[in-house]
Amino acid sequence: MHRSLILVALAGALGLAACQPTAPGDEDSFTSVITPSTNSGSGGVQVSRGVGPPGADPQSCYGREIQPAVIETVTEQIMAEPEQLDRDGNVRRPAVFVTATEQRIVEDRTETWFETPCAMEGNAEYIANLQRALAVRGHYTGAASGVMNRATVAAIRAYQQPQGLDSGVLSLAAARQLGLSVWDPELARN
Repeated sequence: MHRSLILVALAGALGLAACQPTAPGDEDSFTSVITPSTNSGSGGVQVSRGVGPPGADPQSCYGREIQPAVIETVTEQIMAEPEQLDRDGNVRRPAVFVTATEQRIVEDRTETWFETPCAMEGNAEYIANLQRALAVRGHYTGAASGVMNRATVAAIRAYQQPQGLDSGVLSLAAARQLGLSVWDPELARN
């Protein structure tokens, strides 16, 4: 399990750096899929430009965090026929049980869309500023290398988790809070 967590964190760290154009000659759009998710489970994070929830701005970048449904398998012994007793109360025929197995959804599949800063696309200076901002807030202890490494992904997750987004991909809202992206007062009112 520890080894898979390392691989998952590395995939998240390289997620934005691995973004490729979605179509030849279409350098303005990209899609990157990170699987498994940087969370637990087998979900995934998808980061893309211009592809997002209904009504998405085609010039914006979006992250989509997918958490698969949690399903439990329940096995029960169900009495098919009760025991039969004679007149003295002795068991004449024991009860007959059958095994029934059922799967139940414990948690539904969730899909969370969030806007991400497009400025992160291969921008070492932006990532270094992100690392410094996270370090000032006590979430990052490494050097401001400008490289999206495991420590940076973990720091992003630690910063965003208390705000309700359990993702190692930086949201635009978090980037604005960190002073890394321009704050538009008009957007704040909507």
